Amino acid sequence: MRNPLPAVPTKLPEIEVVAAARRGIPRATLAAAPAEGEEAVRAGEVRELAEDGDSPRWVAGIGEGEPKDFRRAGAALARSLRDAAAESPIRTVQVTLPESVTAAQVGELATGLSLGGYRFVVTASEPKPPVPAVRLIAGDGPAAEFAREVARVRTLAAAAAFTRDLANAPSNVKNPAWLANTAAKVVGEPVRVTVRDEKWLAENGFGGVLAVGGGSASPPRLIELDYRPRSAAQHLLLVGKGITFDTGGLSLKPNDGMHLMRTDMAGGAAVLGAVRAIAELGLPVRVTALVPAAENHVSGGSYRPGDIVRHYGGRTTEVGNTDAEGRMVMADALAYGIERFKPDLVVDVATLTGAMKVSLGLRTGGVFATEDAIAKRVVEAGARVGEAWWRMPLVEDYASGVEGTLGDVRQAPGGPGGIMAALFLREFTEGLPWAHLDIAGPARADKAYDDVVPGASGFAARTLVELAASYAG
Repeated sequence: MRNPLPAVPTKLPEIEVVAAARRGIPRATLAAAPAEGEEAVRAGEVRELAEDGDSPRWVAGIGEGEPKDFRRAGAALARSLRDAAAESPIRTVQVTLPESVTAAQVGELATGLSLGGYRFVVTASEPKPPVPAVRLIAGDGPAAEFAREVARVRTLAAAAAFTRDLANAPSNVKNPAWLANTAAKVVGEPVRVTVRDEKWLAENGFGGVLAVGGGSASPPRLIELDYRPRSAAQHLLLVGKGITFDTGGLSLKPNDGMHLMRTDMAGGAAVLGAVRAIAELGLPVRVTALVPAAENHVSGGSYRPGDIVRHYGGRTTEVGNTDAEGRMVMADALAYGIERFKPDLVVDVATLTGAMKVSLGLRTGGVFATEDAIAKRVVEAGARVGEAWWRMPLVEDYASGVEGTLGDVRQAPGGPGGIMAALFLREFTEGLPWAHLDIAGPARADKAYDDVVPGASGFAARTLVELAASYAG
């Protein structure tokens, strides 16, 4: 095949920490203030200076030197180096670290360098050269400590990049079977990956997944991952929405924006990326993950408004809007995961409601949680890895709105969309400690910011890893 998809997972640029610079290698510096005779370089800005001998030179602004400024500078530098490498054969760039830099700042810089130059393009031409390898010059700083932090954050960055790869893949390739097979191939040991097909789903009563997937020629799948370290004290169940394309079904979406629905499985992708990283880091937390994967299409097999769907475990849902398909597949997975695996904590992730984009915009995820402590952990985990979250209310006065008349619950009862969707999912959590993460806004981007590039952002993968790590102690 002449024009295959880019490699999945994307290979990140190599980053190593060394004590001293070498002559003849292009170099970059980080500037908090302008050098003598030079104009100031703003935080996140990169300027190419006159060549130093035979070597190009760049300067990247780090502003006030906050960790987030280092991440922005690293990302901007990665984009500049990628473009420079496309013009000339630059293989390695060395970056001189400022004096008194901390390991946290170095880690943020490495995050930006790892993700800022990310690109996923299906093209007939030869792909542009990747971001050059980077040597971080520690000088008198603790190089070994810096190297450990770089290795850790690069595992997190790889989780985000893998999440982007899966979400960016076009849906004429990425059907439920492709997503399941890719997960099985890439995640691998020590995680056990089991793929359940449509026959198994029918035999076990996954009515929500089968209803949503019934309109597509590509049958649904349930991707099941199990990571069981010997020393695990906590058991975390992750559930990620895996709708590989969403037309809205019979409640058809308008054409504008429908092409973006290839990223409607970004929650499932974040779960897959996170589990891979959790295993690679060897975190002592047992993690079970479920990704119900389906295509929501239009055909004679499509489910209908007015249908009554029986989920795993027997509860029934009155369908009001076939474009509210995410909660249908998530309900099955939540009910199955809780009954089958009996976790201590449940977290689900989904591009679930357009209402959340209205509420929080495109850079902040919404957190609904049954316990204050869980919401606090999610928000703090996100802050540590550069992902913003805001807690949303589970308003009990609205809970009666999801009660059904022809079935147990109503899928689309109206009212505040994000809250009602969360209250619907709560019906399938059996009273366990639970958090619902709605990432409809930040899961995709239309322009670059921080370490994010246009397309799928990889949002939530790093937060899930850091959240799991918070239970490791």
